[in-house]
Amino acid sequence: MTSKTISVQGAAVHLFDEGAGTPTLFLHGNPDSGEMWLPVIERLRGRYRCLAPDLPGYGRSAPLPGFQVSLENEARWVDDLADALGIQEPLNLVAHDFGGHFGLAWAIRRPERVRRITVFNTNFFSDYRWRPLAQVLRTPLVGELGMAAFNEAQYIRQLKKDAPGVPADYIRRAMALYTPAARQMTLRLYRGTGSRNFLGWEDELRDLARRVPIQVLWGDRDPYAPMSWAERFGAQHVVHFAEHSHWPPLEAPAAVAARLDEFLR
Repeated sequence: MTSKTISVQGAAVHLFDEGAGTPTLFLHGNPDSGEMWLPVIERLRGRYRCLAPDLPGYGRSAPLPGFQVSLENEARWVDDLADALGIQEPLNLVAHDFGGHFGLAWAIRRPERVRRITVFNTNFFSDYRWRPLAQVLRTPLVGELGMAAFNEAQYIRQLKKDAPGVPADYIRRAMALYTPAARQMTLRLYRGTGSRNFLGWEDELRDLARRVPIQVLWGDRDPYAPMSWAERFGAQHVVHFAEHSHWPPLEAPAAVAARLDEFLR
């Protein structure tokens, strides 16, 4: 896969840039990097220019000094990324987990730059309540201790229960890229993102859905994000992956790529 490093807001951003055609931006969540999209990109690069960055501090991207977590700042980062890539035409947006916060906030602020949107398991709702593990990460000192103890063996055990379809070799690669900078960014995202952040934005998302085609692809066995959320984005198309969990792009890449190709054409 072709990858490169560019500068966004003064910090190095690593991304995969593969294929030709309509630019399509893939945004990952935690604890992932742009690598989570590679099985899907392999199937789409013949028709689309697939762009999969590592978010600030994640994977091979540098931390962004002074970055204050907010939907406005996340939207601004994506906008600056698109500028740094020299993309002038509207692009397709594909977003998962925390990448959904970055991507949807940007689409709300810059709808003229977005052609179509596909959302995977994420939240964008002011009535969201953090699960117990997330509450731990949001707690100063306790979160740091928990993050320091998080290792590959623990993650493999966790996903064997929560998302058994995620390949073990991917888990090993993800943990190798889950650097201290990524762990610190994770804590910042959890602590800077609360339910109140989405007040007002939910209404703007519903307005966006009337102007920009949105598709939701949802893993129904997700222990972190209930399948009822899939119906709350105002999407024109909602597809449930009944046998899959939080990571459909890793658990069912062929089926996901087919759905994306059908929607994005």
